[in-house]
Amino acid sequence: MPAKSQTWTFTNRPAILSTGVVGGPFEKKGQMADDFDRFFEDLWIGEDSYEKAQRKLIEEAVGIALKKRNLKETDIQFFLAGDLINQITPTSFAARTNAIPYLGLFSACATSMESLALAAFIINHGGAEKVLAGASSHNATTEKQFRYPTEYGGQKPPTAQWTVTGAGFAVVGTEENGPAPRITSATIGKVLDLGISDPFNMGGAMAPAAVDTIEQHLRETGRDPSYYDLIVTGDLAKIGRSIALDLFKQKNLDIRSEQFQDCGLMVYDKSQPVQAGASGAGCSAIVLYGHLLNEMKKGRYQKILLVATGALLSPLSYQQGETIPCIAHACAIEYL
Repeated sequence: MPAKSQTWTFTNRPAILSTGVVGGPFEKKGQMADDFDRFFEDLWIGEDSYEKAQRKLIEEAVGIALKKRNLKETDIQFFLAGDLINQITPTSFAARTNAIPYLGLFSACATSMESLALAAFIINHGGAEKVLAGASSHNATTEKQFRYPTEYGGQKPPTAQWTVTGAGFAVVGTEENGPAPRITSATIGKVLDLGISDPFNMGGAMAPAAVDTIEQHLRETGRDPSYYDLIVTGDLAKIGRSIALDLFKQKNLDIRSEQFQDCGLMVYDKSQPVQAGASGAGCSAIVLYGHLLNEMKKGRYQKILLVATGALLSPLSYQQGETIPCIAHACAIEYL
């Protein structure tokens, strides 16, 4: 990696060995329902709080990913994950359950690719043989923390997004000999803040960070956008995706509209009332580890750049009048 580069190239090509993807009742009605491993029928998931329910989402997704590969918790060297809730307690409490050496991460909704990039880095340089990486979110826990509890019934503007109830996790390793989805490079984003302070316009706030990371990735890898079959952002949704397309033109990046997709526009059906689209740390995790990897295995895509986006605000920072700093992390995944 050149000095001051934001991009890591993984010469050992760490592979995604198995995945676990779970969702809630609203996700079951979405357009990616066939790509989940399991759905829960209500948001409580048999628990007495939504935060405990989110922990259960994580535990279930991790268990599925391990079972698909006939692995035990003791076969995994590190558990890299995070979520949106205060002190990432749902993830940390899930780590208490699985007892795998744990690195708790927070990049808001960009945590999914932060965890995958770090897992690939560790594997690539011989720091472990198998690492678990992923992220989760829960609609009710996120609404309660960042906006209003769902029981309040507050109206939302068209720019608002619907937080995904879901968890997506992957076992990353190098032992796969045949064709597999492999992480070939990753670009770590910078924190950008263009002065947006509206917590109901996350897409608009995050779009510049996504474009900056994409531009940096293409420059540092020397790749033309056409190298990728698909460039996918995390959860810019309608508003942010439109802004990103405008920014591509300003920066002379030849990224076609049909080549550029967003996870926030892929989860739900058009009939579902989700305003601008989906969001949440679990959004890009379930889309990648469910839908996109399934499409790669079918041969539809061979090379994908997934750029997860995160708004790094807190309820306190909003109440103190702060603007919203944002970040985006990118992973290049190729079926090799």
